[in-house]
Amino acid sequence: MRMRPTLSWTSTEEPPPGTTDLEPVVEALRGGGVLVLSGAGISTESGIPDYRGEGGSLSRHTPMTYQDFTADAGARRRYWARSHLGWRTFGRARPNAGHRAVAAFERRGLLSGVITQNVDGLHQAAGSEGTVDLHGRLDRVVCLSCGDLSPRRELAHRLERANEGFAPVAAAMNPDGDADLTDEQVGDFTVAPCAVCGGVLKPDVVFFGEAVPPPRVERCRALVREADALLVLGSSLTVMSGLRFVRQAAEAGTPVLIVNRDATRGDRYAVTRIALPLGAALTTVADRLGVPLPDRATPGPA
Repeated sequence: MRMRPTLSWTSTEEPPPGTTDLEPVVEALRGGGVLVLSGAGISTESGIPDYRGEGGSLSRHTPMTYQDFTADAGARRRYWARSHLGWRTFGRARPNAGHRAVAAFERRGLLSGVITQNVDGLHQAAGSEGTVDLHGRLDRVVCLSCGDLSPRRELAHRLERANEGFAPVAAAMNPDGDADLTDEQVGDFTVAPCAVCGGVLKPDVVFFGEAVPPPRVERCRALVREADALLVLGSSLTVMSGLRFVRQAAEAGTPVLIVNRDATRGDRYAVTRIALPLGAALTTVADRLGVPLPDRATPGPA
């Protein structure tokens, strides 16, 4: 499967109105067998910005594409300079109430699985087990030559040593951990090669225009087939890699419920869209179900 580099989406028809009624979500979870599909919106309360919501980064930032990264050494330099700076903030992010609620539902046996479009690792940091990271994880680095996988923190230490004193002030941070820097701020930033073979390193995430590994896609398809309901949390569903699972569920007659403040590309397939902030909404749902949430967040991916 290949991610389409779709950066924006505009409805060609009147979208169904959103609601504030959480009862359909409560009832779906009470019945169990719910598969969660989460997007960037669930992490905004952890300080990680959204792509397409109010103030989303796409209004000022175009994400790196796989084609640009692999073909252009200058693009790789700009990416790693911005990503290295962004990691200092991104890596300190902590799970919020939404992540903790999902983990609590899982522990109570109400979920059949979790698929996330996010690369921040915050579901796992909150305690969710078996989460499928559809687009990979930013806390891992892969060599495009030898395939070696290594922790991001190791690369961060290497980049710190190679770029002593590199501390520009970024205009903003983006959902992929990429900080906004000018070419002047990037300067002659030194990119570290693979420590094993000297090849090109890339974060172990799926860039726009890159293929999601087929086994991962099939694992997600299997989860959708087995689910009694699909609960979408904080995703605009603009990118086809997430939308196709919503379509699959709807075609099979599996109820699709969406919690997202703005209209989504998948609204036509959903039985309801609840237009509420995720943290507060899922905390309310947990309270109605009698599912306690932990008070303290656990460390993030750093």
